[in-house]
Amino acid sequence: MRRGRFRPACAALAALLLPLAACDRLASPAEHAAVAADPAQDADQGRLPPVVDHVRTDDPVVFLTYDDSAERDPAFTGLVRERRLPVTLFLTDTVAGPAYGDLARLRPFGASLQNHTLDHRSLRGLPYAGQRAEICGQQTKLRSRFGVRARLFRPPHGTYDTTTLRAAADCGITALVLWRATLDAEGALTYTRGDHRLRPGDIIAVDPDHPTATNLTARTERLLRTIEEQGLRVGSLEDYV
Repeated sequence: MRRGRFRPACAALAALLLPLAACDRLASPAEHAAVAADPAQDADQGRLPPVVDHVRTDDPVVFLTYDDSAERDPAFTGLVRERRLPVTLFLTDTVAGPAYGDLARLRPFGASLQNHTLDHRSLRGLPYAGQRAEICGQQTKLRSRFGVRARLFRPPHGTYDTTTLRAAADCGITALVLWRATLDAEGALTYTRGDHRLRPGDIIAVDPDHPTATNLTARTERLLRTIEEQGLRVGSLEDYV
């Protein structure tokens, strides 16, 4: 398998990355607002983690990512085990903590457990100490519960600033992960930018807990069929980032 390549975070990319509208669901395209870039970031390019919503690769792979609450659907965990899906689960301790035992049992089947902060606070604008506490605190939780050191981080609501990148770097994070495509509550794919179709290297965010959403497992199975029909497969994000 050939590893993909991605570009570092920069002002042009940051202006395209789009936040979540609420803690428990992914924002619709109409709700998106551009994330402003911090010009001070340029001075720290050498040490700040990149921000990615798409991986540059020729491999026919896309990446399935879920935030908290995916574990609430028992059939979903069964699907991951049966299909050995290399999904990436971004976990907040105060939300996913009670299900850590169930999540640990998914790891042998390909699931990757990554950082989504301790308390799901919106980080942008917070002082360094507060942002570091949220990110490093969850690093400690994941290490103590699962024995893993998370490398990937998804900021709550998809918003961040240069302080977020600095704190993430100091906590051992090697990439901030957003998304180019989302699977909405009705099971349809929407896109934050670019072509309205899946492309190799796309990172897909699946909304796990929208109050009006159809069954998460059914939506994921439908998405898997779409991926396969387009000649693509689900890859392990950790292998490419």
